[in-house]
Amino acid sequence: MTGTMHTRPVHDEQHSVGELVGQATEQLSRLVRQEVALAKMELAEKGKRAGRGGGMLGAAGAIAYVGLFALAGTATAALSLALPVWAAALIVTAVLFVIAGVLAMMGRAQLRRAVPPKPEATLGSVKTDVDVIRERAHR
Repeated sequence: MTGTMHTRPVHDEQHSVGELVGQATEQLSRLVRQEVALAKMELAEKGKRAGRGGGMLGAAGAIAYVGLFALAGTATAALSLALPVWAAALIVTAVLFVIAGVLAMMGRAQLRRAVPPKPEATLGSVKTDVDVIRERAHR
């Protein structure tokens, strides 16, 4: 056989459409998994903040409850004793309510920082990813 052999040209760094679609699909899948992981981390952090805020509000409620008992003791002391005893009890009651108020404000601030419970950083990252993909697709 003296015929010539035809060989296909070798494509350096060139891929078929199927290979490119496969790569794009794999990269997009990886990107989505990474974004979901980021969203989970962000929501976990917001959940921790909400938990702390709820705990502080619970503590404020407990101290306010104790404050109500102190107020009842103050009223009893005011009815049965002279001014100095109930005045002292009233001061203790006022201090307890001030503590409850401070805890309530701190808890409320924590809850405000935790809501809305959407992963804002992840949403921004996804938006950037979509913009980059669109830009590259238009080239």
